[in-house]
Amino acid sequence: MAINVDKVYKTVLLILNKEQRGYLTPYEFNNIATQVQLEIFETYFETINQQLRIPQNESEYGNRYKTVEEKLDIFKVLGGASWVNVAGGDNYFTTPTTSGVASGTQTFATVNGQTAYTLTTITQSQVETSTVVVTLNGAAYTNYTIAGGVFNLTAGAIAAGSTLLITLYPQDFYKLGSVFYKTDKEIQMVERNELAQLNMSTITKPSDYFPVYVYENQFIYVYPQTIQSNVTVSYVRKPNDVVWNFTVGASAQYIYNSTTSVDFELDVSEQSTVILEILKYAGVTIKDPSVVQAAGQELAANEINEKQ
Repeated sequence: MAINVDKVYKTVLLILNKEQRGYLTPYEFNNIATQVQLEIFETYFETINQQLRIPQNESEYGNRYKTVEEKLDIFKVLGGASWVNVAGGDNYFTTPTTSGVASGTQTFATVNGQTAYTLTTITQSQVETSTVVVTLNGAAYTNYTIAGGVFNLTAGAIAAGSTLLITLYPQDFYKLGSVFYKTDKEIQMVERNELAQLNMSTITKPSDYFPVYVYENQFIYVYPQTIQSNVTVSYVRKPNDVVWNFTVGASAQYIYNSTTSVDFELDVSEQSTVILEILKYAGVTIKDPSVVQAAGQELAANEINEKQ
C-alpha cells in the first residue's frame, strides 16, 4: 500500500502551522517529497547489504532482510534489452529506459484555431525526464513539441471536438539485477580481466550455452558477440516523482486534485519517516532551526531503535 500524498502534506502543514512557524508551498513540498522518497529508497540497498552480514532471526514478521526485500518488490521489473551494432567495436545491449509505469497524464480538448496548450496536470521537468506518448482520439500523434510548459501543435490547429492525451513514462532504470538469455538462462557477469582469462582457453571461452557479460556505463556487453537478441534483464526502477497537485478555488486557495496527483510509492510503514524527513527539509526552507533539530532527533532515535 502506497502513502497518500495528501495525508502527508496536510500533516506537515499542521505541524508547521501549529505555532505559526511558516508555510510550505505545493511546489516546495513536491520537490522535498521527491527527494525524501529517493533518499529512503536508496537506504534499502545499504540495509540489505548490512543485514546479509549478520544472522537473521526466524520470526515471521521480524526478519529485517525479508522486510526490506518486500518493500522493494513493487520496484522490481523485468524488461527487454535492445541490441546495438557498433562498427569496428564490441556490440552491446542497452538497459531498458522505462518500466512502463506512467507517472502522469494531461488531456486537452482541442479548440478551433488553437495551436498551443498550457500544461496543468504535468510539468515540463516531468516531460524532460520521461518517454512521452501522445495520442489524438486514441491514435498515435507525433506533430508536436513540448517546451516551456506548453504543448505546441507543429502541423497546425486541430478542429474542435478531438481529444489529445499525453502520457509520461519516466526513464526510471536504477539498478541492474540479473541478465538472462532466452528467458531461462542466466548470463554470468564478469570483469574485463576475467573475460580475457576466459578467452585464453577453448574450454572456458564464452559460448551460447555459457554466455557472460560485462556491464559498463549501463551498457551490457554479451559474449559471445553472436548473441544479438533474446536478452532480458531484471532491474530495480526508481520511484515516480511525488506530486501534490491542485486546482485554484474561488478564494485563491489550493484544492487537492487526487486525479492528477502522484502518491509516494514507498510502503505505508514508512509514513512517519517520510513526514519527519520532510519536516527536516522544511525547517531549512522556512528558516526555523527548531523544526530541523526536532525532526533530526526523532529520526536519529528511530534509526538507533531499528538497528538494535
